Amino acid sequence: MADITILYEDGEALVIDKPSGMAVDRPRKGGICLEDHLERLKLGFQRPPVAVHRLDTDTSGCLLLARNPKALARFNKAFEERLVGKTYLAVLAGRPEGTQGTIELSLSKISSAEKGWRMIPARKGKPAVSHWELVEELGPHSLIRFRPETGRTHQLRVHALAGLGAPLLGDPVYGAGNAPGAKRTMLHAESLTVTRPGKTAIEARAPLPRDFLALGITDA
Repeated sequence: MADITILYEDGEALVIDKPSGMAVDRPRKGGICLEDHLERLKLGFQRPPVAVHRLDTDTSGCLLLARNPKALARFNKAFEERLVGKTYLAVLAGRPEGTQGTIELSLSKISSAEKGWRMIPARKGKPAVSHWELVEELGPHSLIRFRPETGRTHQLRVHALAGLGAPLLGDPVYGAGNAPGAKRTMLHAESLTVTRPGKTAIEARAPLPRDFLALGITDA
């Protein structure tokens, strides 16, 4: 079982650098997941920590864990009140027009027997807002930094495709699977900040994983 890097630790919280390929919840078909590591992440506490939010299995980077029930309730409220700041780095299988902007596309879930479920832009869907900036051009691809205001399922993956005109490199659901240099959807949770009234804010940053560095990224 691989070690998990801890990016931030105090009495209420852990922020870990979740490896790509590790599910947060136990997959129906089995396989490694965060639950396999929770005993070791107790770090002397009586209770195992609990994930406050979710990252897709492919997505690497900052994941917040609460170390007691009161902290979990406070962090859930912080997410609801948008007191949590997050940035993600994504490699697009293409180049956007312009260098920065805001994508506002509401999202809705659809499913079919052939393709399974996916998210699509829909006027009557749940509101979703993502700010973005171009960090670096990588040949035919580009490195984008996203700052999502909302946390909808697959939000950045759909906003990249529908809002910027190109899917994330390696994304098998939204159009760029089996891409050279990408054995997964190239999305990395770069940073996490949680504002806490009367306490120091939680701040964590996850270093670029090897598969991002292998694409020649220099400016992130």
